[in-house]
Amino acid sequence: MGEREVDQELVSRVQRGDKKAFDLLVLKYQQKVANLISRYVRDPSETLDVTQEAFIKAYRALPNFRGDSAFYTWLYRIAINTAKNYLVAQGRRPPGSDVDAETAEQLDVGTRLKEHATPEHHLLTDELAETVKQAMDDLPEDLRTAITLRELEGLSYEEIARAMDCPVGTVRSRIFRARAAIDNRLRPLLEP
Repeated sequence: MGEREVDQELVSRVQRGDKKAFDLLVLKYQQKVANLISRYVRDPSETLDVTQEAFIKAYRALPNFRGDSAFYTWLYRIAINTAKNYLVAQGRRPPGSDVDAETAEQLDVGTRLKEHATPEHHLLTDELAETVKQAMDDLPEDLRTAITLRELEGLSYEEIARAMDCPVGTVRSRIFRARAAIDNRLRPLLEP
């Protein structure tokens, strides 16, 4: 049974009144949702509150979940909207979620690169991670979100299109443009 089927079975159980099934979904996705929200909400304690609020909203909306998209896609859309709504309520402008999620992935790549023990590798890894983070921060929100959902969260183009409420062609274009922008920032560091 694949991820989507497992999630759908858990959702069906929740819809039939099994609260423990929802606990399993929370355990499965809590860290990913918190990472995504932390890209919008920088304060760790606020991130926890907004993450909890996103799961509460998802729980309340589950009776209406039809399974047209993967649960994961649906949940991430709720999380992004909850984070944006929180920032608006706080009088702050929402940043792009893609930047933060993408940054998290790039930092993970940087961690793997640090397995090379030379000082030069450490310096290059730190510089690459900072450059990727800055490149992600500079992307428009729609590009950050698309690249984050694709590269960090592993969503298909179709799932991203549903999550972002736009055509698949638009998703492909956004991801292409985001990759090109990041590549342009990294190229000077990687050329001999």
